[in-house]
Amino acid sequence: MYFVTYAAMEKDEIKLSVIIPVYNGASTISKLVMEVKLELKNIPIEIILINDGSTDDSDFVCENLAYNNINVQFISLRKNFGEHNAVLCGLNASSGEYAVIIDDDFQNPPSEIIKLYSAIVSGSYDVVYSKYSSKKHSLYRRLGSKFHNAVATYILEKPSGLYLSSFKIIHREIVNEITNYKGPYPYIDGLILKTTANIGTCLAEHHKREAGRSNYTFKKLISLYLNMFINHSIKPMRAIMLVGLSAFFIGTLIRVLIFVNFIL
Repeated sequence: MYFVTYAAMEKDEIKLSVIIPVYNGASTISKLVMEVKLELKNIPIEIILINDGSTDDSDFVCENLAYNNINVQFISLRKNFGEHNAVLCGLNASSGEYAVIIDDDFQNPPSEIIKLYSAIVSGSYDVVYSKYSSKKHSLYRRLGSKFHNAVATYILEKPSGLYLSSFKIIHREIVNEITNYKGPYPYIDGLILKTTANIGTCLAEHHKREAGRSNYTFKKLISLYLNMFINHSIKPMRAIMLVGLSAFFIGTLIRVLIFVNFIL
């Protein structure tokens, strides 16, 4: 991993950190950064780009953006670690009172950031998630999202009506709690749900992807569910204990029956 910043703003001036994980986003990231700056021109912001081991020219494009823009910083990961690790790197580097996470593909228009910002400030929430009246994902992704939310509701005890969107805004106090995580398999939403129940939602637009395709393959989705289940829930340990106790009692019962049968 290496970090690039050429002329950052004073940290105490920053109100909002915009965290953008980048994977093969060379064709969209310059336009996204310019639109974010335009939409948030009245708010002191920093933009943190995290290149998650892209195989295109994202590294070169992001470094140029950091060089030419005073409020843009760039982190480059040496391999693809996955979205949640990339976001955690960005949160660790952030200093704003709030941090918003937005993907690099324009499915969440930069104009919607101000909605989340207004919602978290006016509602005094710790976190505000976006929700959509109509999503432009493929059928595969929509089905995956429904399954993911069902799994999260059971494993993480997520409120059933809460959609865990990747487009969200987080208060600094919660960011500080999230970045205390030092394990190898972060799951940002799991860390949020462990930290606070003061969570709001905000209706936002959802557009079609401008370029490329989803990076969540079936293999990555399975890996995400296993991470959620094993590393961010106590239910697996409860299940193991239940199986162990059941096996112990059944074994004891069998031995007792054998002993009784022997002495009779």
